[in-house]
Amino acid sequence: MRQVKIVVEKHPDGYVAYPLGMKGVIVGEGDSYDEALADATSAIRFHVETFGADVLDADPPVLDAFVAEALVER
Repeated sequence: MRQVKIVVEKHPDGYVAYPLGMKGVIVGEGDSYDEALADATSAIRFHVETFGADVLDADPPVLDAFVAEALVER
């Protein structure tokens, strides 16, 4: 087993989730946080089964993730 960090974003029309630090593009979606997380987890499993465990080997690995806000002019 390997722990993967997943970002879940809330949008007006639902949720989008994607893993950090993996090789390839993986996205999950759903009407709720849990649905998007489950969809992304399923997509990660499929991605690993299809392309091999090497897709999990991020270099360098993601140690932690943060969300920050910044003010920008329009």
